[in-house]
Amino acid sequence: MNKIVNFIELHSGEEDKKKVLDNVTSNISFRGSNLWILACAIVVASVGLNVNSTAVIIGAMLISPLMGPIVGAGFGLGIYDFNLLQKSLKNLLIATLVGLIVSTIYFYLSPFKEAQPELLARTAPNIYDIFIAFFGGLVGVIATTRVEKGNPIPGVAIATALMPPLCTAGYGLALGNFKFFFGAMYLYTINCVFICIATFIIVKYLKYPIVKQTDLKTEKRVRYIITFLTLSLIVPSIFFANQLFQEKKYKEKVEEFIKAELVDKGFTVLYKKTQFTSNPKKIDIAFLRRRLDKNEVIKLNEKLKTYELNNTVLNIIQDTTDLKQDILNEITFNNKSTSEKDLIIAKLQNQMMSLKFDNNAILNETKILFPDIENIAVANHIFNENKENEKVITVVLYESKTEINADEKEKLSAWLKNKFKTEVVEIYKRQ
Repeated sequence: MNKIVNFIELHSGEEDKKKVLDNVTSNISFRGSNLWILACAIVVASVGLNVNSTAVIIGAMLISPLMGPIVGAGFGLGIYDFNLLQKSLKNLLIATLVGLIVSTIYFYLSPFKEAQPELLARTAPNIYDIFIAFFGGLVGVIATTRVEKGNPIPGVAIATALMPPLCTAGYGLALGNFKFFFGAMYLYTINCVFICIATFIIVKYLKYPIVKQTDLKTEKRVRYIITFLTLSLIVPSIFFANQLFQEKKYKEKVEEFIKAELVDKGFTVLYKKTQFTSNPKKIDIAFLRRRLDKNEVIKLNEKLKTYELNNTVLNIIQDTTDLKQDILNEITFNNKSTSEKDLIIAKLQNQMMSLKFDNNAILNETKILFPDIENIAVANHIFNENKENEKVITVVLYESKTEINADEKEKLSAWLKNKFKTEVVEIYKRQ
């Protein structure tokens, strides 16, 4: 048993406690160079979030000095050095205010206001962020107390990610989006508090000398404060984690529904979008060619409950012209790294769809109005593409035993203009 204890104990390779405390104390201050480094790191991180560059964000986290006062606060609590604790919290507040001011100014002046995925990732923290902050903090303080610091310190700076949520909060302030601001500040608070708690635990375990002798009442007060902070941060994060889990489960059921009821039955799904947070939840779907009538849409909606997709509405988008821009926006938003070639292909595919018509449906209507017409094909054609006088003409090719007269052709033209909201319709008989 002693061998196992010796194998996992932390006293071996420990740095002199006085030297560790001196290093911790020297790193909590934000004056002069430290303040400049922080401000520059904030700008670098803000640029990385603005252009969605993970590498730039990581670089900003590595040069950030934000860990210093948080670790100092943990040591101050652990050894009951309330002067150190007060000084650490004061400097952390200064650093936080500087970070918010600099990032807010940057995002206010930046011409790019769109919320990138790297920004959005910092607005909805959950229980997993607590695990990262706590265990990252453990690694950080253990490395701080070692003679050989090794590689953990840079890794802790990246894993705990103090800088990105602070910059995201600045983004929320700059745009007046307080949902972003409070979500990012919640994540920032989680990181600060749980790094501090992890530091407190290791300082207690390594039995750092207490600076000021305290009575049992004071020790209990410290434990109560830590317990209160822990619970007040854990409870909401569990709720957010559960929301994340429920959303993932819901999307898996949506995929199962789409595969079984649509893809496996020959439908080519061109576009799909799930809105989990709306009430009722929504599933938007568009097909490559197939069009559904009202009864078919109702039947598909009724089948949603079979897949436990309750309180959900299935919306079949059948106007591909309106869909064109939505698809391009969705591609751009969800995958900023999509190559220019892929975007061009997507654009051309959707442009082709916008020029096509459901000729079978048109023929059924045409036969009612114009019984002599046996077949019909309608398509949009672009003339003078990419020029100032570019125009779209709807061309109609029909088959009939006899050519329709001028009056009938005029009626057909007027009907099609009204139906497709177009100004020019040219009609020809197929020879």
